[in-house]
Amino acid sequence: MDKTARLDEIIAVHAGCEGPLLPILNDIQEEFSCVDEQTKRHLADSLNLSPAEIQGVVSFYHDYKSTPPELPVLKLCRAEACQARGCDALAADISTVAQSKCEIETVYCLGLCSAGPNAMIGQDVHARLDIQKLTRLIESL
Repeated sequence: MDKTARLDEIIAVHAGCEGPLLPILNDIQEEFSCVDEQTKRHLADSLNLSPAEIQGVVSFYHDYKSTPPELPVLKLCRAEACQARGCDALAADISTVAQSKCEIETVYCLGLCSAGPNAMIGQDVHARLDIQKLTRLIESL
C-alpha cells in the first residue's frame, strides 16, 4: 500500500471525530515515525485546513518530527520525581553508552512518578532504572 492510501485510511478512521487533527497526527507519527512536508500538505487538503494550521500544530508539539530518527529514541524522564530518584546522574552516565545505539530525548513526565527514574522506547515504559538496567536496555536495541 502506498503512503497516500495509508494516510487516507488513517484520516478516515478519525473522520467522524470532533477535532480529529491530533489523533490523526499521533497515528501518522506512530506509523511513519515523522510528519513530513508531503504529509502536512495532504492533511491540509484532506481536512480543509490551511498548511499554516497544520504546521502550527506540528511545530507546537515536540513529539512530531519532520524526519524519521536515524536511531531508536529513548525518552528519559527528567521531571522532579525522577530527579529526586537520580535521573540527572543516570543521564550523565548513560550518554556514552547511548551514543551509537539510540537518541536520548528529555521528557518531563511519563506518568510513573512513584517508580522512577523512567524511560520510554517506542510505546514501552521502563521503570525503576539504574545505570545497569538502562545500559542493558540500550544495548538490547
